[in-house]
Amino acid sequence: MRISFFLLTALFLFAGATEGKLIAKDVDYREGDTPLQGYLAYDDSFKGVRPGVLVFHEWMGLGDYEKGRARELAKMGYIAFAGDIYGKRVRPKTHEEARTASGALRADRARIRARAKAALDILRGHKLTDKKRIAAIGYCFGGTAALELARSGADVLGVATFHGVLDTPNPEDAKNIKGKVLVLHGADDPAIPPEQVLAFRDEMRKGRVDWQMNVYGGAVHRFTVPGAGNKPETGSAYNEKADRRSWKALKLFFEEIFK
Repeated sequence: MRISFFLLTALFLFAGATEGKLIAKDVDYREGDTPLQGYLAYDDSFKGVRPGVLVFHEWMGLGDYEKGRARELAKMGYIAFAGDIYGKRVRPKTHEEARTASGALRADRARIRARAKAALDILRGHKLTDKKRIAAIGYCFGGTAALELARSGADVLGVATFHGVLDTPNPEDAKNIKGKVLVLHGADDPAIPPEQVLAFRDEMRKGRVDWQMNVYGGAVHRFTVPGAGNKPETGSAYNEKADRRSWKALKLFFEEIFK
């Protein structure tokens, strides 16, 4: 019995050592005088430094959805940091609160850039992050954060947006973009009107940006979010095909920029 006990114990420890462990935790940090709280995730079964990915939240603020995406990226071998653009004490409970929070920041792009940069500094400062291989992704409002980070001239290899807001009051800043841009867009998204898409296209062209856009037929706003429901007639709904296809496109994008 003693031999069996020690054998089982050894097998258990060996399995734990080889399988590794997903590390995920809240991280407090600041932008100026504003306290922020992000979420860091990585898998310690991958050894050494690895590419880093910033994840920027949609208009309801940093929550379970973005944290889940960060963990998913960690399992793929990246170190992911879901940044907080609103502030630690700002977690909207209703659409009206979200509209107020997102609207105030969309009117202050310098503040969005500063908070995106603060998140970038946290990710870049981690010992497991390959500082030369960092990207950012954003959902809805977070698409604005990812794009404004790129427009600020930040050293990121690429940014990707999922049903992201594309407009900017400073389209000439596209010339500052150093990395590549991927836009994953729902063809029937009422929150991102055709004129905004056309203006973004012109912005990218004039800025000589290496960019691409994937448009998913039948997809409306929040097409990657299961919690958005299944009623596209409301303008916001989950679309399994668009979610799967857009995530596959992101993987290919990362293969290209992180090669």
